[in-house]
Amino acid sequence: MKRDGRTLDHGTLETIRTMAVARVREGERPSVVIASYGFHRCTIYRWLQAARGRGQGLKALAARPATGRPRTLTAAQERQVFRWINGKNPRQYGFDFGLWTRQIVRELIARRFGVRLSLASIGVVLARQGLTPQKPLQRAYQRDPPAIVRWQRETYPAIARNAKRDQAEVYFWDESGFRADAVHGTTWGAKGQTPVVAVPGQRQSISAASAISAKGAFWFATYAGGLTGELFMTLLRRMMRGRRRPLHLILDGLPAHKTKAVTQYIARLNGTLTLHYLPGYAPDLNPDELVWSYAKRTGPARRPLQKGEKLDERVTRQLTEIGRRPPWCGHSSGIRVWPILLTSE
Repeated sequence: MKRDGRTLDHGTLETIRTMAVARVREGERPSVVIASYGFHRCTIYRWLQAARGRGQGLKALAARPATGRPRTLTAAQERQVFRWINGKNPRQYGFDFGLWTRQIVRELIARRFGVRLSLASIGVVLARQGLTPQKPLQRAYQRDPPAIVRWQRETYPAIARNAKRDQAEVYFWDESGFRADAVHGTTWGAKGQTPVVAVPGQRQSISAASAISAKGAFWFATYAGGLTGELFMTLLRRMMRGRRRPLHLILDGLPAHKTKAVTQYIARLNGTLTLHYLPGYAPDLNPDELVWSYAKRTGPARRPLQKGEKLDERVTRQLTEIGRRPPWCGHSSGIRVWPILLTSE
């Protein structure tokens, strides 16, 4: 067995050196001793020579601190760099850019500590503190954090309790748009030569609405143009068709969701449909957003439309597949899916 001593820590190596030399002094052959530890046969002779040094003996085999250039920043300063960056914004320190870069971190360190580091050294410091480059999530500054907390701790639990009491279903609703010429993600290509992706010259677009429940039920509809109050009512009628249980529908505060006509329509249903509105600027509270995230990552944006293919057909087919596949839905679960294609002038 061959062992690379570089894979062992200094304390272990010191123990092995001391034990090996002691065994040789007790009468064992050096070649047999070093073979038992799995090291190269010449290694033990260096240990024996070091142990013969005047006034040192086995002390010469002790581990020593690794030599090298000391770090420019102390451990406390590196932890301070972490506190500057984690959860903070460069604009808070007087910079005019809103994302952290190694250059900005270097400038901040130079201002606060009077130390100039290379960009490579900045990268090492950040990695040592567990900081990595990441694509940030976007949050609107108009968000109301107290309202979001109330929704999570009070409003939604109350909706769930009422739905359980009334044997009703709870769905989350959202809308989105698709474009045939949208391209998401990256691809490989030769350096300096930007790859070209062929997309349809005609800018086809289609809108879609969907709703999901916590139990995996999925419903969707596609339509042309923007959402209006009248179109929203049409979608609600289609969604309620054939439904036997009351429905609690959770959605955002889009104006089309709150028109007078919608309010009157809901009142005529005598409690079979109840709308609940999410706090403003909080799409992260709506799990239906994940439908659009998945659909746009895996749909026409990743596989452009072919010649003669229609965007509405592709999107309808993709959303139908989502509805038939767990965890959204499945025939084995007994959950129905109502795919609807609507067109508006």
